[in-house]
Amino acid sequence: MAATKDAKTGTDRNSAAAAAEHGGGAEVAEDRVQVVEYAAAIDVAKGSGMVCTRVPGSRPDRRRQKVWRVEATYAGVTALMDHLRCEGIQRLVLESTSDYWRIWYYLAEAAGLEVWLVNARDVKHLPGRGKSDRLDCVWHCKLNERGMLRRSFVPPEPVRDLRALTRTRARLAQDQARHQSRVEKILEDALLKISVVISDLSGASGRRFLDALVAGERSPKALAALGDTRLKATRQELEAALTGRFRDIHAFEISTHLRLIDAINDEIARLDQAIGQQLAKVPGTAPACVACGLAGGGHAPGCADQEVPLLGLAGRLDEITGVGECNARVIIAELGTDPSIFPAPGHAAAWARLTPRSRQSGETAKPGRTGKGNRYLRGALGQAAMTAARTDTRLGALYRRIARKRGKQKAIVAVSRVICEIAWTLICDPAARYQELGPDYYRPRSPARQTRDKIREIERLNPGKKVILAPSTPAPKPAQPPEAPSSP
Repeated sequence: MAATKDAKTGTDRNSAAAAAEHGGGAEVAEDRVQVVEYAAAIDVAKGSGMVCTRVPGSRPDRRRQKVWRVEATYAGVTALMDHLRCEGIQRLVLESTSDYWRIWYYLAEAAGLEVWLVNARDVKHLPGRGKSDRLDCVWHCKLNERGMLRRSFVPPEPVRDLRALTRTRARLAQDQARHQSRVEKILEDALLKISVVISDLSGASGRRFLDALVAGERSPKALAALGDTRLKATRQELEAALTGRFRDIHAFEISTHLRLIDAINDEIARLDQAIGQQLAKVPGTAPACVACGLAGGGHAPGCADQEVPLLGLAGRLDEITGVGECNARVIIAELGTDPSIFPAPGHAAAWARLTPRSRQSGETAKPGRTGKGNRYLRGALGQAAMTAARTDTRLGALYRRIARKRGKQKAIVAVSRVICEIAWTLICDPAARYQELGPDYYRPRSPARQTRDKIREIERLNPGKKVILAPSTPAPKPAQPPEAPSSP
């Protein structure tokens, strides 16, 4: 039977009747909802951008649409933003194409426009229509005016400047580790097994060995004498590890890498100083009273105890187990200090992709992968989690508890999520401080649960046997032999 459509609603009558018969209801046409009356969008390219504006037309059911190309120059983009402001644009949407969106976003922000940076996955090309810059920017503008997009987090300028410095430091630290790894490969090529007997080639003893080798010292005995007395390796083990075929080409290579490592260390020291200066310019990071939360280096009138210490945001984050001052600055740079960005600590962890995603198909539902989040934030949180895993604290107990059952990688992600949520709580509340709950935090407090867990552990260690608790009764005393009667 041919399907017929209702001329008024445009729905299939047969399908509507079938849906109503099964209790699912019939499809009805809904009025289109417009969230933004004056909308604009820009499809960003490297040297230009395709701009689309959609504003109310001559009638309520019409829209006036305009599409044109603008060159990505400072003067051209500034003129465009002035034009959009005169048009009364309520929201401008940009697609996050590489780093080419920055000139559009920064100048729109400076012009006072509400600008949204959206993920390319949310505005991806749909099948069934042509793929061009013109059609893409029109599609972005339509999604903008209907409120069907999610805004990406772009911090304010002071936080962006801090983020630029911390990310540069992270890249330099990676380069430093790369040169150190290359030095170890060169030693292996020279048949020297120094990394077997000492744990850190960049330490004091390792650096003395390398400097002596570069300077021309080849005697294993003389080289072994340069080792620190605190090394676990004996003098004989050091001599055996320093015996090989070290040649002049190896000395030249190692000297090159050592000079690069020293230069990187100097630049990292300069960056640390610049990061500290920029951190003072970020709102919400000034020293605050840990009792009343008053920032600026003072106390509120109602704060009775004047001996309460004043800690900055980085100092309070440093109190978290495993974080440290360097990672605390990275957390501030990546999360920002505006409490309105993430409504709850769980939102901050979800933005960092530290929460599992649900995957359901039919009746089967299982947790999915966490996904790829901010790699700088995840790197700092991962370092903090691995440091906390070696401590006898609540976070260390959490890591060991999860690692036993689900593996080390999932344990690191779980501890990183907890650290991220704690950090966001401290960022939102200037008077909050981290309190260590101790390694017994996750242990069951009920005596019955403790007894049950111990019994299960004993039965697991003794297969085929069962533990039964019986009431304890005092053992009977052995009978004393009767005393022999005394002779008269």
